[in-house]
Amino acid sequence: MKILVTGSRGYIGTVLVPMLQERDYDVIGLDTDLYRQCTFAGEIPQVETWTMDVRDIAVDDLHGFDAIIHLAGLSNDPLGDFRPELTGEINESASLKLAKKAKAANVQRFLFASSCSNYGAAGADFLTEDSDFNPVTPYGESKVNVEKGLSQLADEKFSPTYIRASTAYGVSPRLRFDLVTNNLTAWAFTTGRVYLKSDGTPWRPIVHIRDISLAYIAALEAPREKIHNEAFNIGTTSENYQIYEIAQVVKEIVPGCEIEYALDASPDKRCYRVDCNKIAKQLVNFKPQWTLKRGVEELYNAYSKVGLSVEDFEGPRFKRIAHIKKLIQDGVLDEDLRWIEKHASAAGGRY
Repeated sequence: MKILVTGSRGYIGTVLVPMLQERDYDVIGLDTDLYRQCTFAGEIPQVETWTMDVRDIAVDDLHGFDAIIHLAGLSNDPLGDFRPELTGEINESASLKLAKKAKAANVQRFLFASSCSNYGAAGADFLTEDSDFNPVTPYGESKVNVEKGLSQLADEKFSPTYIRASTAYGVSPRLRFDLVTNNLTAWAFTTGRVYLKSDGTPWRPIVHIRDISLAYIAALEAPREKIHNEAFNIGTTSENYQIYEIAQVVKEIVPGCEIEYALDASPDKRCYRVDCNKIAKQLVNFKPQWTLKRGVEELYNAYSKVGLSVEDFEGPRFKRIAHIKKLIQDGVLDEDLRWIEKHASAAGGRY
């Protein structure tokens, strides 16, 4: 099976691609590589990669692929809020255009990186894939709109699948520090404080990036009738936590730290718990391996090995929004998040 992975050099892509290669899939990557200077640790996968913007892909590029795993996009709420119109252009419009081009090129499966952020402000009740959407950010709204648009493209020759990941965590070559478990563990390691910026009461489902990757693989390997125009909450139902519970686990694992709340800590509108029983029953090859405790231990060990500092994860070296703003300020990216011509050669091309 020949697979195109967009966002192949991102947080999830740099973990998923080697897992696909281990299973002998023929993988091509595509990534504009905005974070080429943000490698945390480990190696970027050695795979043929098209260094191009997902907004620029053509139908002819997609001929011969059996499936597309579409991860590319602006990946968090601060980036979504930075310029909401760009979130609409990249996360929503470009995703739907890519799907239409994929369908025209006879690509049979389109696995979309959706999110449990679709549920937004939902309270403490468990949510299934049939629960109402209530997104509260441009990022969440873009995911909802893409799901709705993709469902209209589904037919006997084109099968979209909506991979609604819980809040990710875990070590990756392109590690993200804006995610709650990664972030709290980083604060604890670098300062001795498990630093909460909310009041700790909101619910979050969490899932390790390797388990997210296993979900994509399970969807690729499942019979078409199991994944055609279907949504799946990704994770384990038992891995829903209130934020303060995550902080407590971090405190137990990182030596000599205490929980501290920001002076302006307040409730977070984003609050949801998800039921993950559908994927367990319908995609029998999906066998999640990770728990919160094991994930925090992995993060702590990685931070210790690298010697992480506050300046690293709170500054432009690794913080997504700070890094993007610096690239714009330095004249490397334009306001539309495209490489400025004199810097484009450094980003490379197809190789």
